[in-house]
Parts: sequence; C-alpha cells; structure tokens
Amino acid sequence: MNVDDVVAEKIAAATARAEAAKRRRAALNAARQRGLAQRHAAKLRNQASARTTDGSETDTPSASNDTTTEENS
Repeated sequence: MNVDDVVAEKIAAATARAEAAKRRRAALNAARQRGLAQRHAAKLRNQASARTTDGSETDTPSASNDTTTEENS
C-alpha cells in the first residue's frame, strides 16, 4: 500500500462523511418544513374560526383589553 492509496482512502472517507451530512441536513430541513406548514395551517384555522360569517371579528377578550382592579383604582 503506497501513499497514493492512503490519500485516496482518506478522500473517499471524507466524501462519504460529507454526503451523509448533506442527507442528514436535507432530512432535518424537510421535517422542519412540514412542521412549519402544520403550524401555519393551524394558525389560519384559528384565525378563520375567530371570525363570524359576515367577516367581522368575534367578541373575544384579549390580554391587552383586560383591565384589573389595580388599574381602575
């Protein structure tokens, strides 16, 4: 086994590691995209259910409109 063979093996191993990392990143990105799509769909469903049939928003209390007794004193 000469030096050229050793170098070729190291290059092949490095290439295999790089390809494995690329496949791993692609799989994680695909999973992330599916999760984001599900979150966005849920957000749109929630927004749609917060509206009435005539397009006006329903009367739902929000934290910014909530007044406490300390503020009214």
